[in-house]
Order: sequence, then C-alpha cells, then structure tokens
Amino acid sequence: MSLEKILFAFVIVLALTLNVGFVYGNPEIIAFHDPYDLCIALVVSLIATVMKFGERSLLGSTMLATSLVADVQLIAAALVWGLRTMNGEAIDATGSVMIVSLAVGAMVANVVSVVLLVIETASLRR
Repeated sequence: MSLEKILFAFVIVLALTLNVGFVYGNPEIIAFHDPYDLCIALVVSLIATVMKFGERSLLGSTMLATSLVADVQLIAAALVWGLRTMNGEAIDATGSVMIVSLAVGAMVANVVSVVLLVIETASLRR
C-alpha cells in the first residue's frame, strides 16, 4: 500500500464529495449553496488536477482531462457568482440556477474521474 496512491485517491474522491456538498439543495435558492463550499471545492479540484499531471497512460490522460473540465466548470461558477454579486445585490433564481448548473457539470466530470480511478485500481495486477 503506497501512501502516494492513497493520497491521490483521497484527493480525487474529496473533490467529488465537496462538489456534491455544494450542489446539494434547491438550485433556485442560493442560500442552500455556500460560496465557501464552492471555493473549497475549486481549490481541492485544482489540487487534484496538479496531482494528475505526469501520467503517461491513456487512462491517466483521460483523468487529467476530466479534472480540467471540472476546474473550468467550477471557475466559471465562481466567476458567475462574483459577477452577479459585484454590485452588492443578491443573486436571483436565474443566477443561482446558472451557478449550480455549472457546478453540476463539474460534478459529472468528477464522477467520471472517480469511475476511471476505480477502473484503474481494479485493473492493477498484484
């Protein structure tokens, strides 16, 4: 059992669970979605992306691609949140749905990444 592999899997699964934690709740009500949750999900997703660099296999490249997609989606969600609140007004239902929808896209990419991790783990020979 390698500590590096454990940490790698931990960060990938943590990125998914933090993303799910942000998305959970009614997408039309922004109060159900904390900006700090989005920020933490984005930071952990970026860490997961950095950890995936250097993979030479096709599966590793696909995992990196899914992580990059998740990063782009979460960055877009954070930008929308920032732009919608720049004037000091509250986020309406349309803005809330847009932010959560972008985060759901990131969640789908993170699910694919975790599935690929499980496939890679299952295919390892002892």
